[in-house]
Amino acid sequence: MAAIINPQTLALSSPRCFNPPSPPKFPPKSISLTLPVNRRGTRMGSASSVARSSSSNAFPAGFDGSAVDALGDASILSVSTGEPVFFRDLWDQNEGMAVVALLRHFGCICCWEFASDLKDVKPRLDAAGVKLIAVGVGTPDKGRMLAERLPFPSDCLYADPGRKAYDLLGLYYGFGRTFFNPASAKVFSRFDSLKKAGKNYTISATPDDRSSVLQQGGMLVFKGKQLLYARKDEGTGDHAPLNEILDICCEVSVA
Repeated sequence: MAAIINPQTLALSSPRCFNPPSPPKFPPKSISLTLPVNRRGTRMGSASSVARSSSSNAFPAGFDGSAVDALGDASILSVSTGEPVFFRDLWDQNEGMAVVALLRHFGCICCWEFASDLKDVKPRLDAAGVKLIAVGVGTPDKGRMLAERLPFPSDCLYADPGRKAYDLLGLYYGFGRTFFNPASAKVFSRFDSLKKAGKNYTISATPDDRSSVLQQGGMLVFKGKQLLYARKDEGTGDHAPLNEILDICCEVSVA
């Protein structure tokens, strides 16, 4: 399971030395246990929201096995064509690998930032034989706004206007998660990245159904039908660490 990562240092110290006749006691050097962080120095998620599956029959905590299985029959819309497609038809269900990134909605500036990051790592995924699938809440025309303006490869982008996949996976939803979850505060440390991603941003990409803006996203990694990694975003802008995703993909590809 993926660890809870929070940049912090735990130090252990001892009392001052005492002079003879007692044997001298010297304070040990401070012991630092520095936890690894992702490339933006943010928390990688909680034990309940992030996990790896080590076997085809094991599903990460917080994800229902039957729901993940049912995802294959969920229909979404291709942003490039507007045509419906089943999840199971997006990658080889025997041995193919896929990274499935579920964005919040197409009008979320944090999702434009994350989509930009996904585009940057796509060549490495391609080289490892891993298919990138990005899904957003909204209609295909809203998705095309993101694809054209960011830009982002539209053949990797899909729309889920009814939030079917999100509901199946039990991804977080609600006002508190969207605006007041502590995990959302990390976006303030990424101002430059957000500014760059939002250069051609338009709020017009926001779904017409305004209740959709309360949806949170997540990340899945599959090999065939086997779920290797799953994560529920805790709040707005709380995205999966892509260095961890790349590590998983490379490990499996090499194996």
